[in-house]
Amino acid sequence: MAEFYVYILASRYRGTMYVGVTNDLVRRMGEHKSGAVPGFTKRHKIGRLVYFESYASILEARARERTLKRWRREWKFELIEAQNPKWRDLTPDLAF
Repeated sequence: MAEFYVYILASRYRGTMYVGVTNDLVRRMGEHKSGAVPGFTKRHKIGRLVYFESYASILEARARERTLKRWRREWKFELIEAQNPKWRDLTPDLAF
């Protein structure tokens, strides 16, 4: 069964954020951290994985991504801090 992930990256504590979706979070984080992904995250040096959710369907994941992209910054802060109050980079935890 395929898994899809909605994730939030941040440049620093309560810094610039990016919401994305992928079917391989480990690979995608490697791409973000190495600078292989051109555009917003590379330009703003956004590479700290601070939050993610998993979904069984790409449709669910994309719907959640769209919802989160429309949220106010404060709402995203609350979501992140409920699970990751110190805004720790969760990338090392991805060995699942």
